[in-house]
Amino acid sequence: MRINSLFFVFAYVFILGSCKNQNKPDDKSDKHESNAYTNDLVNETSPYLLQHAHNPVNWKPWSNDAFKKASTENKLVVLSVGYSTCHWCHVMEEESFEDVEVASLMNDKFISIKVDREERPDLDMVYQTALQLVNGTGGWPMNAILMPNGSPVYLGTYHEKEEWKAVLSKFSEEYTKNPEKMKEYAAMLASGVQEVYEQPTKQMANVVTADKVKVGINEWSKLWDVEWGGNLGQQKFILPSNLNMLLDFSVLEQDSAARNHVLNTLEKVTHGGIYDHVDGGFFRYSTDDTWKVPHFEKMLYDNAQLVNLLSKAYKLTGNIEYKAKVEETFKFLRREMRNDGGGYFSAMDADTNGEEGVYYVWKKEELNTLLENDIELFSKFYNIQDHEVWEDGNFVLNNTISKQDFLKETLLSEEEFNKKIEIWKSTLFQAREKRDKPTKDFKVLTSWNALLIDGLVEAYKAFGEKKYLSEAIAIFNYLNANNFKNGDLVHSYTTDSKQKDVFLEDYAFLAKSAFGLFEVTLDTIYLNTSKNLMNAAMEKYKSDSELYYYNISTELVPKIINTSDGVVPSANAVMAQNFFKIGHLEYNKPYLKKANSMGAILVSDFENQAISYGTWGSLFLQQTYPFYEVVVVGNTSENLMAELNATYLANTILVGSKVSSNISLFKDRFDDEETFIYVCQNNTCKLPVKTVKEAFGQMESFGYEGFNSVYQ
Repeated sequence: MRINSLFFVFAYVFILGSCKNQNKPDDKSDKHESNAYTNDLVNETSPYLLQHAHNPVNWKPWSNDAFKKASTENKLVVLSVGYSTCHWCHVMEEESFEDVEVASLMNDKFISIKVDREERPDLDMVYQTALQLVNGTGGWPMNAILMPNGSPVYLGTYHEKEEWKAVLSKFSEEYTKNPEKMKEYAAMLASGVQEVYEQPTKQMANVVTADKVKVGINEWSKLWDVEWGGNLGQQKFILPSNLNMLLDFSVLEQDSAARNHVLNTLEKVTHGGIYDHVDGGFFRYSTDDTWKVPHFEKMLYDNAQLVNLLSKAYKLTGNIEYKAKVEETFKFLRREMRNDGGGYFSAMDADTNGEEGVYYVWKKEELNTLLENDIELFSKFYNIQDHEVWEDGNFVLNNTISKQDFLKETLLSEEEFNKKIEIWKSTLFQAREKRDKPTKDFKVLTSWNALLIDGLVEAYKAFGEKKYLSEAIAIFNYLNANNFKNGDLVHSYTTDSKQKDVFLEDYAFLAKSAFGLFEVTLDTIYLNTSKNLMNAAMEKYKSDSELYYYNISTELVPKIINTSDGVVPSANAVMAQNFFKIGHLEYNKPYLKKANSMGAILVSDFENQAISYGTWGSLFLQQTYPFYEVVVVGNTSENLMAELNATYLANTILVGSKVSSNISLFKDRFDDEETFIYVCQNNTCKLPVKTVKEAFGQMESFGYEGFNSVYQ
């Protein structure tokens, strides 16, 4: 078969155009009740070809006769290659090949050939090679338009119905006008091909671009404190949403500056006074620019988000200190912030008996008594020096010397020193337990508990320890039992509470948490809860714009549309993220369009002030950089899921099923005997594989660079 390079130019431009819209239409379960149509594939034995035997398209199997017919009738050939468990093959069938209008166009203007790539790997290899030459990658479905001699003039993968019609119309029209000069006209035709795809929804989605994301991050980077981490200023907040987004950006762009800023910030805050080195957990913010002296209030939302961020950072770096801080923070939360039923309190006060921080700080004399012979080592490591005193002779434990440098100076082994730290912490903890504790706010807030569920799910993914997942499920069950009144979600719960108010963040965050539990447990009960919460939020908080109101108005309080991150992520941004993820899982085209349109409204704000729009930034990364669907289906899927979850995967939805399912990403993929991993990107899927190593190799073949933990 002769493949001319000029064809590749034409094909490449069309491929770029077809990739512009990341939206995917709804999965449909309706099948033809009777065989209204029958084509030549009915005589084939391939399960894949037989699946198409009753399409209204006049499919033919690959044969010389089919090409002779094309030549005799002077028609181009549509070649469609797939296999029986190819998800996007089925989607395109339902959307285009079962559509009478599309079939009429194909039957009138083309000879259409279906190929089972498992039956004819030779044919598949030839055309996949050509596709890779023009697009950089291949996959299925593979849809090509060929000259009657078999040479391709177009190569692509999945197309939505309108896109596919546009491709068919453009090529058939040009072939009718200039059949002998089609190659020569490739460049000329390419210049006008974009007009086919300029549809309003695509224009709106294209408002969000990778360049705009980079502009926003570049502007924000001017505020970074390159020495102490965080943002420049006399007071510092950690802002986990921003760092979470920036870590993903660093992976997608292989950006060492962004990565180093996140890791430097985590290094400084986990060693600084903003972290409680005795009891675990993070304080609300630092009153200075070196994270030394915190405002001593501990908030659930801070600790929940930092459990999440540190777990992700651990997956990227393998830094065991991150794991230790997650474990210590979790122990603190369970011990001090959890009620008997399993809900988590909102806050622990900064003051004790009217004095700020007294529960947490230390005087040198007390430390001398408690630590005796180790006081010199302790003081050196935790900065108990006269020039480091805070006020009234009190010290805040903070560490500014690395463990490795400390070991070199003291000649201690790491094992010896770790044992000393364990003893020091235990000794100080027991002493602190004798003090009066700060008061607590015993409210159980739905949205903040949902953030903790997210953090614990991420910890479970990172470390594989069941205690994190068990606690996440316990919190979810607690909220279901207590934070609903008469079937409606409420924002806050306390014993005998009469509180009825509820906000967009409660629905959005809990929907996200439920989806996260579905991802790791594979239990569709959580998925259904997530969708129900989203449906309720869409109805309760709908506005005249694409965004959602934050609240229900009263006579005294007007409706508010809030878009920026505060101490917790933007509820509108989380709604958009939920639309995006559920949209990918269920191939819900309206949800994906909704996420696009919501993001389009906020991208300018991100460009100008990314520091306040980190959660939107996470959405924009998913919308503008390649997004991967990794699906594990089979009886032993949990084991493979655990292995996959332990790896940092940016811009990826990772889901699995142990049973046959009609959910779009699982449909027609279940096998009673085997467990397979499916890797898809941009509506194109690789062949199923059985190992994580093979799946990661497929992601790399799509261009994923995130497995490089150290950036050049």
